[in-house]
Amino acid sequence: MARKILLTILCAALCLNISAQRKNVITVDFSNEKFPVQPTMYGVFFEDINFAADGGIYAELVKNRSFEFGQPFQGWKVYGNVSLKDDGPFGNCPHYVRLGYAGHPVMVSGIENEGFFGIGIKEGEEYRLSFWARTSGKSAQEYLSWFLCENGSQLDDQRFQGGDICIDSREWKKYSLVFTAEKTVEKASLRLNLEPWDEKGDPKESSSVDLEHISLFPVDTYNGHENGLRKDIAQAIADLKPGILRFPGGCIVEGTTLENRYKWKDSVNPVENRPINVNRWMFDQKNRFFPDYWQSYGLGFFEYFLFAEEIGAEPLPVISCGMACQFENGPEQHPNAELEVLDPYIQDALDLIEFANGPAKKGWGKVRASLGHPEPFGLKYLAVGNENWGKEYVERLELFTKAIRAKYPEIQIIGSSGPYSGGEWFDELWPEMKRLGVDLVDEHFYSNETFFEKNADRYDNYDRNSKTKVFAGEYACHGSNGRKYNHFNAAIVEAAFMTGMERNADVVHMTAYAPLLAHVEGWQWRPDLIWFDNLNTMKTCSYHVQQLFSINKGAEVIDVTMDGKPVAGKEGQNMLYASAVKDHDGSYIVKIVNLSNYAQTVYIDMKGVPGGAQFSSAEVTTLHSDNAMADNIFTPDAVVPVTKDVDLRPVPRPDEWWTMGVRVLEDGTNSLMQTIDGRTFAVYRFRL
Repeated sequence: MARKILLTILCAALCLNISAQRKNVITVDFSNEKFPVQPTMYGVFFEDINFAADGGIYAELVKNRSFEFGQPFQGWKVYGNVSLKDDGPFGNCPHYVRLGYAGHPVMVSGIENEGFFGIGIKEGEEYRLSFWARTSGKSAQEYLSWFLCENGSQLDDQRFQGGDICIDSREWKKYSLVFTAEKTVEKASLRLNLEPWDEKGDPKESSSVDLEHISLFPVDTYNGHENGLRKDIAQAIADLKPGILRFPGGCIVEGTTLENRYKWKDSVNPVENRPINVNRWMFDQKNRFFPDYWQSYGLGFFEYFLFAEEIGAEPLPVISCGMACQFENGPEQHPNAELEVLDPYIQDALDLIEFANGPAKKGWGKVRASLGHPEPFGLKYLAVGNENWGKEYVERLELFTKAIRAKYPEIQIIGSSGPYSGGEWFDELWPEMKRLGVDLVDEHFYSNETFFEKNADRYDNYDRNSKTKVFAGEYACHGSNGRKYNHFNAAIVEAAFMTGMERNADVVHMTAYAPLLAHVEGWQWRPDLIWFDNLNTMKTCSYHVQQLFSINKGAEVIDVTMDGKPVAGKEGQNMLYASAVKDHDGSYIVKIVNLSNYAQTVYIDMKGVPGGAQFSSAEVTTLHSDNAMADNIFTPDAVVPVTKDVDLRPVPRPDEWWTMGVRVLEDGTNSLMQTIDGRTFAVYRFRL
C-alpha cells in the first residue's frame, strides 16, 4: 500500500514538473525574417595594452631594438667597452651602440637582450636574426658572435646555440641570417659579443663595431610576412571570423598628452625608421607598473590594414580628435588642441583615408604602395576620438565631420557616447551625435554580472528609425566581489546580453569585446579575450562565446519570443535568453542561454518552416561548466564548446512527455523538446 502511494505521489510530482516545464516555450517564427545582420556585427578591438603589440602579436622578440627607450639600455645588459651614439643612419631612430676592445684579451665587450619577459624559442622553428652594422675601428673586417642563452640553466653552458658573423663594411649595412632552433626555451636571451681577434688569433686592440636595429623574428609569422605577426595569436583572432578590426586603441590614440598620442604617419615609415612612442599604459596602473612599456610602431597602420584584409575584417582605424585622455587630464593641464589649430589633426584624418584608399601613384596612396600594397584597402569606417565627452569633444567632432563629408562622403564616421553605458555624459552626447549625423555611436560598458543579466533588452527600445546606429565598441563583464577576471560566469552572462544585441541587429551594427590580448606576466587590465605567454595562446571562456556568435551570426534576424515577448530573462522567463537568425546557406540558428543554476526543459516551437518542410538534421553546440569560476588561462581548454547531433525523430506516442524529440501540436507546429543544463549557452543549427 505504501509503495502504491509513493508511486502515486511520484507520478503527481512528474505531472506537476511537466506542467511547469511546459512554461518554457520558445517560439521561433522561421517565416518572419525581420532585418539583416550586418557583416560587421561581431568584431575585435585591438589596443596595445597588456603588452598586446610589442611583446605580443607583433612577432619581434628583441626589446628596445634601436636603443630608443627613455632609458636607452632598458632591456639590455651591457658589459665591456660599450658606448651609446646618436648619429645613426635612421633620422627618427638616431641611437646605436659601439662595441670596442675591452682592454684585455680575456675580456669581452657585448650586449645581451632580455626580450619581453624572456625570449620564447621553439625547437625546430626557424628564426631570422638581423641588424645593421659597420666597422668603426682601423680594420675593415670584424667578427661578432651571437648566442641564444638560457641563463637559469644548470647546464655547464648557458649558451645553447650561436655562431659568428663577419662585419665587412665601413658603411652601414644590413646583416641577416636564418637558423633553426635546437631547443625549446621559454625565457631565453640574445647575446652579441665583439670578437677582438685577427685571422691569426691575436688580439686586435683597434676592434670596433657599430650596431643598430637588432632584431630577432620567427620566420613562420602569420602569412609569412618578414615584419609580421606572431602566428598563434594572429590565428586565434582570425578564427573568430571578425567582421571588423578596430585599431590601434583606445586610450593610446589620445595619449596622456597630445605629444604622445598615436601618430599614424610615424608608423608607416620603413620599419628601421619608425620613431618609438611612450605607451600611455606605462604609467596608468601603479599597482601593476611596467616602466619599459614603449611602442616601437613596428606594428603600424600598414600592418593593421594588412591584417584586417587577410582575416576578412573591415578595418576601423581610430584617430585623435585633438584631445588628450580626459581621465588623466584636467583643464589645468591644457590637454586639448585649440579649435583654431585643429587643422593638422583633421588633415591627418584626410591623409589616412588617402593612405588607405588613394591611387598608388601619388600622395599617401603612393606611400601605401611603397610598402607593398598598390591596391587600395577599401576603408569604409573611421572613428574620430575615443570615449571622449563634453562640449569640447562635440565642437571638435563637428569640424572633423564637415571636412570628411566634404572630401570623402562615402566614409562612415563613428562618434562617441563617452566612457559609460549611461549617465549625464551619455545622455548629452547621443542627441549631439544624431545632430552631427554620424553613422555610428561607439558605446562602452565594462560592468558587473547584474548589468549583463538585466540589460539583454537594452536595445529593444532604441530609436529604430534613426540613421545613427550603435557600435558597442568596448564591453566585458567585470565580475563583482573581487572576481574581475575571465571566469566562466562572466562569459555566460555576456552570452545572455549578446542575444539582445543580435535580436536588435537593425539598431546594433557592430560590437567588440575588449581588451583583446594580454600577456600573462605583463597585464594591467583584465578580463581579456585571449591570453598568451612566450610560447602559448590561451582562449578564454569569453573567447568561445564571441566565436560562437560570430561564426553563427547568420544573415537575417528571425522572430523568437516567449509568451509573445522577447526572450530576455525577464519575469516569468526563468532566466532564459534567446535570439535566432537565418544563415546564408538557408539553415536556421537558434541561440539559447540558460542563466539559471539548474537544468531546464525548453520547448522550441518551430512555426512557419518554409514550405511546411521538415528539418532534415540539426546539431547543438553547448558551452557549459559546473564551475562558475573556471577559466582557460592556467588550465587551458578547461571549458570548450561541445557539438552533438539533435534527435529530430517524432515522439512515438504523444503521452511520452519526458522523451526528447519532436511533437506536432494541435495547430500543426512542430515542437522540439530539449533539456538545457544550468549555466549553459546552446547554439542550435537546423537544416532543411
